[in-house]
Amino acid sequence: MRAVGVAASRLAAPIVAKSGGGVGARLKAAWPEIVGVELARVTWPESVSSAGILRLRVLPGEALALQHRGPVVVERVNAYFGRAVASRLAIVQGPLPSGPTRRPQRPTIPAAEADAIDRQVAGVGDSGLRAALAELGRAIAATPRDEG
Repeated sequence: MRAVGVAASRLAAPIVAKSGGGVGARLKAAWPEIVGVELARVTWPESVSSAGILRLRVLPGEALALQHRGPVVVERVNAYFGRAVASRLAIVQGPLPSGPTRRPQRPTIPAAEADAIDRQVAGVGDSGLRAALAELGRAIAATPRDEG
């Protein structure tokens, strides 16, 4: 097994290095957690180069403000990873991606609806299944309905 692991590491190393050591995917997955909801609404991490340049897509009109907050963003990214991943920012103005790369914020539902959903799934014995069903119920309740 050790020989297989060594061979797999050698094969995967160029791929992992090309993608920034998995940093890019982890950065995108945790972006709102890293920079906060306010900055996450107007920015999106595109890539991190091997030279430590964090390329950020920024909504037009927000670039100047982000430029002033750049050192804070770099500090937060490095603190999240526990090492120096980024040394500076490259800001690109443009629309932020939509679709599977960015999870849209789901609208909230009234507390009474959330409580009703919790009561409906309360009888499910498996806690994981109960939580998944409750989340599904909230997602369905938050989905706008076509009245036509």
